[in-house]
Amino acid sequence: MRAPEFWGGDGKGLLPLLLSPIAALYGCATARRMARPGWQAPVPVICCGNATAGGAGKTTVALDLGQRLARRGVAVHFLLRGYGGRLKGPVRVDPAVHDSRAVGDEALLLAAERPTWISADRAAGARAAVAAGAQAIVMDDGLQNPTLEKDLSLLVVDGSFGFGNNRIIPAGPLREPVAAAAARCRAAVMIGADESGAAALLPPRMPVLQARLRPGPEAELLAGQPVYAFCGIANPRKFFATLQEAGAVLAGRMAFADHYPFDEGDMRDLLAEADGLRAMPVTTRKDYVRIPPAFRSRVTVVTVRLEWADTVAIEALLDPLAQRVPMPA
Repeated sequence: MRAPEFWGGDGKGLLPLLLSPIAALYGCATARRMARPGWQAPVPVICCGNATAGGAGKTTVALDLGQRLARRGVAVHFLLRGYGGRLKGPVRVDPAVHDSRAVGDEALLLAAERPTWISADRAAGARAAVAAGAQAIVMDDGLQNPTLEKDLSLLVVDGSFGFGNNRIIPAGPLREPVAAAAARCRAAVMIGADESGAAALLPPRMPVLQARLRPGPEAELLAGQPVYAFCGIANPRKFFATLQEAGAVLAGRMAFADHYPFDEGDMRDLLAEADGLRAMPVTTRKDYVRIPPAFRSRVTVVTVRLEWADTVAIEALLDPLAQRVPMPA
């Protein structure tokens, strides 16, 4: 879906007001669900979550934390619902067998790095991961899922969007009140500059770790080159800004709904548009896995990585969890 425009407003329009009774019921249902206890895994569980519907950078944060734990010798497994996929799990993702229609796009990105499980029932997924040798589990999303207890939860915030109009679904983008989500988190991760004033809505003593998205090494080849950028992510402006930061010349751009399933007709149109502009078609890794395989060789992928303002702070949060993991003799 594409988020309604009023989700990013001030929350004072007619539609948010009319939808507020439904939003109140949604918020109460979430609160009741979160009051239930979950399963305590025998290994550390880290959750990269957010308070809003849509992307905030959770997958990028999960990948970064997985790499940091792996460098300590920890056998990390990723766990997520597999949004956009038809499989409910628990199932271990195999990029050679599964496509985005089966397991979702984020699962394929994570599985390219570490063992990855999708499971609508997060506790069942965690049990499967532990049985397969996981020494730590990093969850991509799941802050509002109570079936699995978390040892460390981080509230990931997109600095350009923040919490939108600060109203609950469907009146706004919030899955629950910001205060409720923050109360279950050890720290917030602010990705990009806080253009929306989101930090002011967080608890006063809550640590806010600053990070930014940096283009991957392949972006250097785009400097000075005309590109036709297309993507189906929650905040396409971030991708377009990443390309401009790399020095690419945006000859054209096209934004689709988040998790958009590209078909052959879409790709023929996009490639024809790029050819007409004499520009290189480029997209994100997340979108690339949703492109029909026959068209992938025509498209350049631009990756991003997370750059922390203070790496000591994030490592300090991981320290006590890493120390709980039994290391081989």
